[in-house]
Amino acid sequence: MSEVLTHDGPDSASRPARRRPAVRLPAARTAIGAACAVLLLALPFYVDRFWLEAGLFAMAAAIGAIGLNLLTGATGQLSMGHAFFLAVGAYGYCVFAADGGDGPTGLGLPAWLAAVLAVAVSGVAGGLFSPIAGRLRGAYLGIATLALIFIGQHVLFNARDLTGGFNGRDVPPLNLFGLTFDDRELLVADVPFGSAEKLWYVGLLLLLGCALFARGVLRGRPGRAMNAIRDHRIAAGVIGVPVARYRAGVFVLSSMYAGLAGVLLALVFQRTVPDYFGITLSLDYLAMIVIGGLGSVAGAVAGAAFVSLLPQLLTRYSDTLPLVSEPGAGGIAPGEAARYLYGAAVVAVVLFLPGGLVRTAARLRVTPRPGVRDTPRPGATEGEER
Repeated sequence: MSEVLTHDGPDSASRPARRRPAVRLPAARTAIGAACAVLLLALPFYVDRFWLEAGLFAMAAAIGAIGLNLLTGATGQLSMGHAFFLAVGAYGYCVFAADGGDGPTGLGLPAWLAAVLAVAVSGVAGGLFSPIAGRLRGAYLGIATLALIFIGQHVLFNARDLTGGFNGRDVPPLNLFGLTFDDRELLVADVPFGSAEKLWYVGLLLLLGCALFARGVLRGRPGRAMNAIRDHRIAAGVIGVPVARYRAGVFVLSSMYAGLAGVLLALVFQRTVPDYFGITLSLDYLAMIVIGGLGSVAGAVAGAAFVSLLPQLLTRYSDTLPLVSEPGAGGIAPGEAARYLYGAAVVAVVLFLPGGLVRTAARLRVTPRPGVRDTPRPGATEGEER
């Protein structure tokens, strides 16, 4: 543990200096974390549907952003096709879970099994592309993944038997342990629970599981290999890291994260439409991981919350904000204003806050108390100590 010197008076130089442990706040962090957990668990009892749906969008975005951060932030692979895998997850769930009575094809499988299969199909789609991902890097991989967006949009608009075409298709509600996550009200402590309230806890569990798994990957041996590939591909290969295999494997894992995010988005929206899964969505995800912090799970969550909640808040309060108004009313549309703002945030992070929001917050330290200074490291110069 690091230590500090204290000076007790003018004659302190003649006595051995007392050493006092540096100030650390693990208990405060634990208390803050527990308070946040209690708040998140209690929100469905106190807030209206708008805030719950906004939170669910943020959770789904956070899951997808964690997957992209594993690929881009930790391994250094630029992907512009993340929206394609979200679409595979969303429409895959619809195909597996629907009974086909609404027109488009449906297999009528149990909803939980349909969700698992949709995530698996997203992984298979990533696996089919992984040989390319394992051999390309930088802008070349970005351009190759960009092709997935155009292919996906063509399929979504024209494969009407599967996707419903331009109008999309309805999303069957999730059903777990006999509980249906639809708009039929369920009274809990005299509070009516609709689909948003029920899905809230499912989203929390999924986000927590995805975050813990990604954190374990990054802190373990695979994470060190991924960082080595990102920092110096040739050196990583020299020390025995199978570069192509790791790149392909991370691409599959990232695709599965995106597929799960797509399933959760579909359940919240209750209808899938092709226009949503375009290149703009992929750019949004890139903005999330840059603003939050590349290579950080917490950064992906923070960036996803910022980017996904901003347009909804601007839409909610557009009548009270200057220059922001509903589309066609003469001002800037909320969605357009949101992109201006987080585009500026990306520039600010790149220029002034390297490491994103989470790394910037981590640099903050407790201000030393008067009369307490850090003990210089052995051999440290005055400039290093400062």
